[in-house]
Amino acid sequence: MAAMVIIGAGECGCTAAFALREGGWDGEIVLIGDEPGLPYERPPLSKPEGGRVQRREVTDAARLDAARIDFRPATPVAAIDRARQVLRLDDGHELAYARLLLATGARPRALNLPGAEQALGLRTHRDALALFERAARARHAVLVGAGLIGLELAAVLQQRGLPVTVLEAGERVLARAVPAPLAERLAARHRAAGTHLRTGCRLARLELGRVVLDDGETLPADLVVAAVGAEPRSELARAAGLAVDAAGALQVDAHLRTADPAVWAAGDGASAPSPWWPGRPAQRQENWRNAIDQGRHAARTMLAAERGEVPPVFDAVPWFWSDQHELGLQVAGWPDAGRPVWLRTPAPDQQLAFQLDDSGRLQCAAALGPGTTLAREVRLAERLIRQQARPAPEALTDPAVALRSLA
Repeated sequence: MAAMVIIGAGECGCTAAFALREGGWDGEIVLIGDEPGLPYERPPLSKPEGGRVQRREVTDAARLDAARIDFRPATPVAAIDRARQVLRLDDGHELAYARLLLATGARPRALNLPGAEQALGLRTHRDALALFERAARARHAVLVGAGLIGLELAAVLQQRGLPVTVLEAGERVLARAVPAPLAERLAARHRAAGTHLRTGCRLARLELGRVVLDDGETLPADLVVAAVGAEPRSELARAAGLAVDAAGALQVDAHLRTADPAVWAAGDGASAPSPWWPGRPAQRQENWRNAIDQGRHAARTMLAAERGEVPPVFDAVPWFWSDQHELGLQVAGWPDAGRPVWLRTPAPDQQLAFQLDDSGRLQCAAALGPGTTLAREVRLAERLIRQQARPAPEALTDPAVALRSLA
């Protein structure tokens, strides 16, 4: 019996490996990672504790052994031979597969300007060690990009006493990920903490100890971090002839299967359609819960294919969180910068934002407040999205109306 093979040993791949075993697969499971050591969580990398970069491992060797998962760290894959259903490893060995899951994730997008090699990125444990080691010696930090990673790092570095400037090319922070009113409140909190947050700002080049803007202005910077998004690690897939979208993400169907019936893709590097919004372009979700959800679902559909069963459709509602200063941000659903926003303010330091689609269905709910004070409200709103509820805007904005009553 050929193996179930997973390339990529992050949260997505590791979740899939255990789900295959828990789902009844009794054959070989091979989990291949290109980093040394056990699989670990990525969200804590931007948040050192006690001055040390965290490495929270997803599992341990004993659990891998108990599940009979053949874990192979630091094992780069050179090529996929789809005709023979074989992987060629960097060391020249070959590995046959019955079903293959590509959970290869993404990498930080590099800056495209002179001197870009001076900028650091943040994706791996090694990246985090290098970034915070340099931060300990730095006097001025410039973060390029005001997305989630850029703003989380800004909060952490500012709290450590390092002067921080965030440069964002767009007109506002978190433009793709968060409804504008909450993004503006979050930006105000960063500015109140002392972060210099500049929008509509473009870089011309990086020089030793400084950055140069396109208008000629220079800013001191002995630490520069590129936080301008991530790009899928799809080189293996492309070389094997698998389809990718314009951004390089692997194209999969509603079951997370590629056009090759023996190959699936999941996690940060896969672009999947949503049954909640038929007709809309497939999207790539880059967050912790999506990695877990898609890893688990890919295992289910791989097992269904092995058994000749009808595979289930991936129908998870996107959700992510971000902790910045004392504030907790949560977003469920599909934010759309072009749609109206309906605001609910349960308390002066708490706010929820809702968006409806053309038919009046709830498509996005976002919340910003101290810690997890609004977590329950977001869970209720996520349930409304799944139920395809069409709440009245005036009910959404009224804190006296319980969200659970709007189903």
